Amino acid sequence: MSEKQAHLNGAYYGPSIPPTKDYHRPGRGGGPIGCCCSCIFGLVFKLIFTAVVFMGLAFLVFWLIVRPTRVKFHVTDATLTQFNFSTDSNLHYNLALNLTIRNPNKKIGVYYDRIEARALYEGQRFSTVTLTPFYQGHKTTNVLNPVFQGQQLIVGSNLLDEFNQQKSAGVYEIEMKLYLRIRFKLGRIKTGKFKPRIECDLKVPLNQNGNSVGTFQTEKCSINYFN
Repeated sequence: MSEKQAHLNGAYYGPSIPPTKDYHRPGRGGGPIGCCCSCIFGLVFKLIFTAVVFMGLAFLVFWLIVRPTRVKFHVTDATLTQFNFSTDSNLHYNLALNLTIRNPNKKIGVYYDRIEARALYEGQRFSTVTLTPFYQGHKTTNVLNPVFQGQQLIVGSNLLDEFNQQKSAGVYEIEMKLYLRIRFKLGRIKTGKFKPRIECDLKVPLNQNGNSVGTFQTEKCSINYFN
């Protein structure tokens, strides 16, 4: 009866009970380190975004002031006095071209540091010439005169069939490609080097002893700045 009475009075004489520990769990944000990383990433993003916008505005202003226009390439004349195959599959040729290059820009000049002209027939190159480098000023036109002369071995499964068809017509489909290394000049500023490729698809009548089945028509060339 006395034990029950002691228990009811709230007295306890057993071993001491250790205090409970309060375990603190960090939040999902990762604490101060996570906040710091978020701030850094946000700042970097803002800097990149600002730089892109600034560059876009600068390019827009440059374009509005300079108004750059593509240089134009045309083959205005072509003279073909020899174009025939020998029995050993060698192509004998004599081709002279007039190539005009027009720079329509008012404020941009062009340095032609390297000009390599290639002549192709049915996708196969048969001659290459290197032309003299030059500088082209604002709103000027320059005329180049590449001449392809010699002989070259060319083989292909359908080559002779195509050749005979064109021979009967008296007009040959010849392609000229220009491989350039150029720089642009704006005032005192010179850009880095670019390597565009110019492609000219020509239909050239054979001229023998001053006689031909027709006259050459001026051809506009296409420009590929990304080879």
